[in-house]
Amino acid sequence: MGKAEKKDDPSSVWQDREIRFDMPVRELELRRGEFQIDNMDSVEDTKGNNGEKGHLVITNLRAIWVGARSRRTNLSLGYNAIVSINIRTASSRLRGTTQALYVLTKFQGSRFEFIFTNLVSHSPRLFTTIQAVFRAYDTTKLYRDLKLRGAIIADKELKLLPQEEIYNRVQGVWNLSSEQGNLGTFFVTNVRLVWHANLAENFNVSIPYVQMKSVIVRDSKFGPALVVHTTQRSGGYILGFRVDPAEKLREIFKEIDSLFQVFSVNPIFGIEFSVEERAQSLSSVTVARESDDVEIVRGGEGEGVDSLAAYYADGVKARDREPLFNSDLGLAVEGLPDGLTLAQLWNIV
Repeated sequence: MGKAEKKDDPSSVWQDREIRFDMPVRELELRRGEFQIDNMDSVEDTKGNNGEKGHLVITNLRAIWVGARSRRTNLSLGYNAIVSINIRTASSRLRGTTQALYVLTKFQGSRFEFIFTNLVSHSPRLFTTIQAVFRAYDTTKLYRDLKLRGAIIADKELKLLPQEEIYNRVQGVWNLSSEQGNLGTFFVTNVRLVWHANLAENFNVSIPYVQMKSVIVRDSKFGPALVVHTTQRSGGYILGFRVDPAEKLREIFKEIDSLFQVFSVNPIFGIEFSVEERAQSLSSVTVARESDDVEIVRGGEGEGVDSLAAYYADGVKARDREPLFNSDLGLAVEGLPDGLTLAQLWNIV
């Protein structure tokens, strides 16, 4: 008999499910499958740390605020705990009365409100980024949540998620949730295991790998069966499936085991993003230094220096000299000092 368990226990994926205050610094690090979407350096935690500047990191699973003075002053807000996001007026010690982001959350039966103020004037970035990422998270729950009797099958075909690929489709799979069993079809993909009844497409289950605790093959009253244990977060289900013959069952188990282990190393949580406007890097806007193609014609030794000095400073000059019309330039200019000609000045240039 075989057994597969995640090396990175799915129960450890707390980042999108929990709210944590003043975490150890190691918990600020991004877990496998978590990536940074945006980072704002001047954001105030107006609710709990009014008057303290910090930086806000937006990832695909949570928002992390860290105080500028000490990293031990921090917050982690998992998107699954967010109830609503609004923009309202707040009183900030650093910016006065201004527009701020209000985040209402619910975790372990308690409600928490967080207020974040962007200290950069006239920048909507704080509002637009968090709202867009939260919307993307909320619409991709099938990547992360176990779903029973969902609208996931159409004309006996699985409705694929954006980053999903089907690796195998197995006919003749019995769901052992009832005494007589139900005959259906397996879809094995890179992010989940899906089963649906052949006679009723709405009788189905979608099990993301992130919610699987273990996958084993063991004996049952129906014979050898594939048994999937889900995490407590997803309800702690034990789901059994039978495939005949036994050799085919073992092949399916090996395939699911392989995908299950690959997912544990590189999980896919479903959120995608693209940056519409990205600040150019310094190297991309730096212009290479070039030598001017100009020949400097010098007169006698010291002549050029003396001419330039005459225009930078005139120690004996008490007032501006009378303007005179210069036919070469076609305009009136201040008279030159004695002994200095316009041609000598042009030789300097």
